Amino acid sequence: MRIPAHTVCTAIRDDIVAGVHERGARLTEDLLARRYGVSRVPVREALRTLEAEGFVVTRRHAGACVAEPTEQEAADLLEIRTLLEPLGAARAAQRRTEAHLKVLRGLVRLGQERSKQGDSEDLRSLGGWFHETLVQASESQGLITLLTQLRHKIAWMYTVEGAERPADSWAEHGAIVDALARRDADRARSLTAAHTARVTAAHRLRVPRAGDRVRTSQHAVNTAGLRH
Repeated sequence: MRIPAHTVCTAIRDDIVAGVHERGARLTEDLLARRYGVSRVPVREALRTLEAEGFVVTRRHAGACVAEPTEQEAADLLEIRTLLEPLGAARAAQRRTEAHLKVLRGLVRLGQERSKQGDSEDLRSLGGWFHETLVQASESQGLITLLTQLRHKIAWMYTVEGAERPADSWAEHGAIVDALARRDADRARSLTAAHTARVTAAHRLRVPRAGDRVRTSQHAVNTAGLRH
């Protein structure tokens, strides 16, 4: 059975974000095909997609390589997100469904509970899920695509310091959901803008270590553990 190129693309992207393929490393079709247990065709298609997304560059005499973004490029991504996320929240206030509200309220409850327990890793996952659901509620495919790509690239370029008062962060999430429930687009926009600005201040640029090498562990793209 032929593995779809988008599945291969997801696997390669996830490994780039996780640091399995280090910045500047060559990405040869043969090695990637063996690593992910696929033919070269979906790998070639995946590399074209990842180049369009900015994760991969093609260099003369070297071929496809993992991109090496500058500090300015990384800073630009955070600024773009601070502009787009409030827009997404405003759209969500106008277009959200009761199903969206149910999921968002459930996430806020879980986030508030985990805040009391101090589980920072779980809180990061829940926060990512909250913001992903928020943009999905905008029902704007263009925004969903852009913010999804931004989320991947920011996770690749930055680490995020844990919030000193995570309960405050989840209170902000709850206020955003209340604005969505009232279909108050202006308040949803302003609350999300303030929240995004505060969260952005906790981002710290990753500094690649000199001499890092690509890890060589193998995993096929059609395994149960593949992230989506």
